[in-house]
Amino acid sequence: MRHRLTLGLFAAFAFASCLRAAELNVWPLFVGYQHPDGRNESGQAAGPLIFSKPGGDKAELTGFRPLHLHVSQPDATQDYFLFPFFTAERGPGYANTSFFKLVNARRDTPVHGDPTAGFDVWPFYFSRDTGDPATSYRALLPLHGTIKNRFGRDSLSWTLFPLYADVVKNGAHTTYTPWPFIRRTHGAGQSGFEFWPLGGRRETKGEAALTYALWPLIYSQRTGLDTAEPEEKFGVLPFYSRDKGPGHRSENWLWPFFGYTHRTAPYRYDEQRYFWPFLVQGRGDHKTVNRWAPFYSHSNVRGYEKTWVLWPLLRHATWEERGLAHERAELLFFVWWSLEQRSLARPDAAPATKRHLWPLFSAWDNGAGRRQFQWLSPVEVFFPHNDRVRQLYSPLFAVYRHDRRSDDEAHASLLWGAVTWHRVGREREFHLGPLLGLRSHPDGARAALLGGVLGLKRGARGWRPFLFDFSRPSVTTAPANPPHEPAH
Repeated sequence: MRHRLTLGLFAAFAFASCLRAAELNVWPLFVGYQHPDGRNESGQAAGPLIFSKPGGDKAELTGFRPLHLHVSQPDATQDYFLFPFFTAERGPGYANTSFFKLVNARRDTPVHGDPTAGFDVWPFYFSRDTGDPATSYRALLPLHGTIKNRFGRDSLSWTLFPLYADVVKNGAHTTYTPWPFIRRTHGAGQSGFEFWPLGGRRETKGEAALTYALWPLIYSQRTGLDTAEPEEKFGVLPFYSRDKGPGHRSENWLWPFFGYTHRTAPYRYDEQRYFWPFLVQGRGDHKTVNRWAPFYSHSNVRGYEKTWVLWPLLRHATWEERGLAHERAELLFFVWWSLEQRSLARPDAAPATKRHLWPLFSAWDNGAGRRQFQWLSPVEVFFPHNDRVRQLYSPLFAVYRHDRRSDDEAHASLLWGAVTWHRVGREREFHLGPLLGLRSHPDGARAALLGGVLGLKRGARGWRPFLFDFSRPSVTTAPANPPHEPAH
């Protein structure tokens, strides 16, 4: 609400100066854009800091970069403060807040069923209230408590941790006195005693057994005891290790440097390792490996083909997924990053591309006529799928942005709206902040200073000067939102 009020004040100032112009440019105070029906499409104030614009799924985005982002949707809202440190989300039947995933509060109020609430302060306090004592809990680490049905466990209990702890998984209890050294396992067909790391034994009756000493140096593990050929893992590290089972066998000497793998089922594969991970040779039905690291390596695993040259200098990969052929190239992981996508059904169609030269620029092309470019761009390559980071941080560095929507429409902005240029069909519009505005269209042209205080207008009778003429010009469409990924 505060951001909307601020934007409203700037907009009022802009309207007083420019009235109903397609672009309201009183940079750096405010730069806004309107549809022909008068609706504000988007706007930003104080350079890129305060902003408002539409988002996907009928959402409205407002914020104060990089401190706050508010997302308003028809049935939900989200607020992000110094993202990712603090988030708050509200919607039908739920509300939750989180501070860096360490302090979390959630409340669910379903239409059918009892409301539930939870509050955590990692790693010290955990609670959940479901209205049922069997599933509700409060736990304070290290004093006392029980956590139920979380972290892939039936329950976790402790008293004066690490002196006592009990973990239940699939009905089996593992008791620590103290954690992690002395462990006793019992229940659900499991048993065992361990004095970690000196030695121990753990067994699931008729299914698996593990014995170790000086963990992880000496171990023997067998699984599938109820089958004709159990899996077996044995090791006396670093001298020798073995892994064998139905259709496969792998051995290592001076682990992990020298070894081999021989597999016949469910697929065929043979691999030799010399000074692993540097020299590896592998051949099989769905996998090939040729590695002479760090100089060169090449692998193809079920169609995912990857090549390294002078690791980590150059990386190249190709694969097919969801009807698209992908090709990616990298220089030092992120300094140069390029992704190209082609349609397998239409191989002659133009590809979609996304490229980053860190930290200088990012460029997008959806292959259907939409192209975007941003300079500078230090964060896009690290957060390609995180829209919140891109809304809050990426525009702060967008000294120059260009968006070509089609052959008939393009928009550009320099210094966060200080200089803008738009082209829609035969219409052209240029702004140098509030100082100069140039517009041309098939029926005439206009050159104005200070939003219309004085200038020249061309019509059917030629050019004529004017003073204090704030009449509405031909309206161009609003420029694009910040660049997005290539179309998939």
